[in-house]
Amino acid sequence: MAANRLQDLVRRRLWELNRTPDEASRRSRRVLPADTIHRMARRGAVSFISEGLAEYLARALDVPENRVRRAAGLPPVPEPSEDVPTGPHLRVVGKDDG
Repeated sequence: MAANRLQDLVRRRLWELNRTPDEASRRSRRVLPADTIHRMARRGAVSFISEGLAEYLARALDVPENRVRRAAGLPPVPEPSEDVPTGPHLRVVGKDDG
C-alpha cells in the first residue's frame, strides 16, 4: 500500500511541476538517478525508498520530507517549523482607513 502512495506522489508531483525525471534528479543533487525517478513514477512498478533517500526525493519533488516519509511508510522526522507560532498577517482595511 505504501509503495502505491509513494508512486502516486512521485507521478503527481512530476506532473504538477511539469518536471522531467532528469530535472528532478538534478534537484536531488543527482543522489537519485533520473532512471530511478522514472521507474518510481511508472504505473505498475513497485517503488520504495530508504530513510536516507527521503530527504533527496522530497527536494526533487519540492515537498516536505515528512510528506515523502508518510507516503513511503517511514517514520516522520522532527520538523523545527512545527513549533513556530503563526498568526494572521493581514489587516482589514475599511473605507475610513485610507
